[in-house]
Amino acid sequence: MDSLTQIVLGAAVGEATLGKTMGNKAMLYGAIAGTIPDLDVLSSNFVDTVTALEMHRGFTHSIVFSVVFGGFFAWLTSLYEKRATFKQWYWLWFMCFITHPLLDAHTTWGTQLFWPFDLRLAYKNIFVIDPLYTLPFLICVIWAAFLKRGTEKRRKINNAGLIISSGYMAITLILKGITYHKFTNALNQQNIAYKAVETKPSPFNTILWTANVEVDDAFLIGDYSFFDSKPIQFYRHPKNHAALGDLKKENKVQRLIAISNGWYAISEKENQIYFNDLRFGLLSVDPQTEKYAFSYRLEPTSKGVNVVEEPKNRDDAKKLLADLWERVKGN
Repeated sequence: MDSLTQIVLGAAVGEATLGKTMGNKAMLYGAIAGTIPDLDVLSSNFVDTVTALEMHRGFTHSIVFSVVFGGFFAWLTSLYEKRATFKQWYWLWFMCFITHPLLDAHTTWGTQLFWPFDLRLAYKNIFVIDPLYTLPFLICVIWAAFLKRGTEKRRKINNAGLIISSGYMAITLILKGITYHKFTNALNQQNIAYKAVETKPSPFNTILWTANVEVDDAFLIGDYSFFDSKPIQFYRHPKNHAALGDLKKENKVQRLIAISNGWYAISEKENQIYFNDLRFGLLSVDPQTEKYAFSYRLEPTSKGVNVVEEPKNRDDAKKLLADLWERVKGN
């Protein structure tokens, strides 16, 4: 999830675990703990693009990290914060660390919760930024922060934020199940033979959902809003994997394929080859567009291949936000 959500979640968990003893300091330490796992993004400054992708939401989003560094930060904090014991501090740091990847596991990118095992959990039932999930946390944490430490009212308000947001998360899982059924029904009605289907919500909401569908030589992309009145349509995006040629044998390309779980399409523009990760969809509400959210230019070199992530265009993002609202309202 986005940084604000993780900070607020950390603050709420900090309050729930140690607020009675430490008051707003528990929120502060929880908020700090909520940001630490995401420091893995700094790796992009020291390693190549593919390695940075592999490291993202890896070790720092694991049970191992939560257990080990929960102990380290608990020891460090207990050296100068004497009102709480090491055990109490450990519970705060561990809970804030472990809830971070548990939340991120619901997004499309997912987390390597069981690192070092190469298993990434990605339930894909919520977008990385969802105001309906974050706002209850934010309102309740701010409200609780102005109430007296240890009071029943403060505890109940903080817990209300946790309960409401968790309830919304449960609803998104139900919505995912409903939309999956909608997409597979549409495929069957259109006599489309498919190998696999993946569904995910569109940015900032859980009303409009997108499906990636694998067929023999292409991926189909379709979308569905709960306000739609017309049948779901699917649009072809050729796999074009053969265009990789000998590049497919390169280590970095093999690792990109593994990262994408095979959900990738190759495009060719101006004598350049692009690796498009379809898991994250398109930079448009138009399923026919070829503007992918994550696209990587493959540059052959004497030592192999250089992988360069295509920068995002702000104009595309602005248009996406403008078009998104119209599409959410139905077709």
